[in-house]
Amino acid sequence: MQGPLTGAVAPRARSFWIHTLGCPKNEVDSQKLAGRLRAGGLEAAEKPGEADLIVVNTCAFIEAARAESIETIIELSDLRRDGARLAVTGCLAERNGEELAEALPEVDLVAGFGAELTPALAAAPVAFLRRQELPDFDLLELPRPPASAPWAYVKVAEGCDRRCGFCAIPSFRGPQRSRALASVLEEVDRLDVSEVVLVAQDLASYGGDRSSASRLEHDRILDLVGAVAARVDWVRLLYLYPSSLTDELVDAVVATGVPYFDLSLQHVSRPLLRRMRRFGERGRITERIGRIRSVAPEAALRSSFILGYPGETEQDHDELLSFIEEAELDWAGFFTFSREAGTYADGLTEELQVPEALALERLAECSELQDAITARRRASLVGAELTVLVDGDGRGRTYREAPEIDGIVRLAGAGAGAAPGSFVTARCVGSEGPDLLAEVEGGRP
Repeated sequence: MQGPLTGAVAPRARSFWIHTLGCPKNEVDSQKLAGRLRAGGLEAAEKPGEADLIVVNTCAFIEAARAESIETIIELSDLRRDGARLAVTGCLAERNGEELAEALPEVDLVAGFGAELTPALAAAPVAFLRRQELPDFDLLELPRPPASAPWAYVKVAEGCDRRCGFCAIPSFRGPQRSRALASVLEEVDRLDVSEVVLVAQDLASYGGDRSSASRLEHDRILDLVGAVAARVDWVRLLYLYPSSLTDELVDAVVATGVPYFDLSLQHVSRPLLRRMRRFGERGRITERIGRIRSVAPEAALRSSFILGYPGETEQDHDELLSFIEEAELDWAGFFTFSREAGTYADGLTEELQVPEALALERLAECSELQDAITARRRASLVGAELTVLVDGDGRGRTYREAPEIDGIVRLAGAGAGAAPGSFVTARCVGSEGPDLLAEVEGGRP
């Protein structure tokens, strides 16, 4: 009997590379897709040029995000090695899948939510797989691989029941569909991280679609926050509609020890918010912020705002500038209006449209003002004792900084090399714009 040939090499396992664009919710989807690909026998490649299958998880929230998605698809197509296949999934694939497949012949597979990606590895091309036609799996409930950082996003719901005037997300993500509390907690336990960041399109409405009973019913946002906080050191919420920010929810967030509030405001002018089909006006928003600061004076607040929404007047803009100066938020993001097909704003008259140059000018004014406020608030922490979660490489975050979004804390001193996932006590000794500099004094595992 002949033995194995000397020097025989085992077949190389097929590999994949996933490139993620867009929001934290997309990042969770990518991690779950990676877990499914690994379960199917593929291994993660170290770089896109080494992968058998390159996957682009796209964003389609606004025109700039769609353009970035298409540019990334083309760039990664150019990087792939001979014989490698390219699959596109995510929001752009779901929203414009057929057009995408026609416009980009270099793509082997365009797969909507819940469609398998491995058909792209077949020799025969598969142009477009829509989720409704091929519901292979529930992306929301897929298991995910272990976390590679001391923190992790956890997506607790899919879709949205709101109909904001500028947003097309409900048209391709569908109505809100919340996970069972037990399912979320199982994922939190498996991740074994120091911080969990809860994400959903409308996080405060978590569980409202699961029952028509009162909000005291289980599987609601208050139950979720309390249960996750009992399992991890830090729990953070991204993001909250101001209309859903009850006193009970404010108290529940503060009780976790992470008084961080990411409020989806978009604007403060009452007439403009009505045209946006959004909650409130400046007075009510200011009252909510005041309520937060009354129970947690050291709370960190973040928001985002749209400039140049149809009908925005100079008076509206001046009111927003005044609010930014008065509210002194720790963090804020600013975006110009993007006209999205099928939305309420898309049907508003041309007379209401704000010229792009003017929208950009208003954005620059808001950004300059907020940058100064953020820098001032960061500088006010110099001399303070901070509890810092170490992310690695001499850097970390306090409760005031959401991962990948806000500034960081740069650590120095004998304990600066503490292990990722550990907490250290540090003295803030300086600030550089959004970042803090701190000397480590001690630590706890």
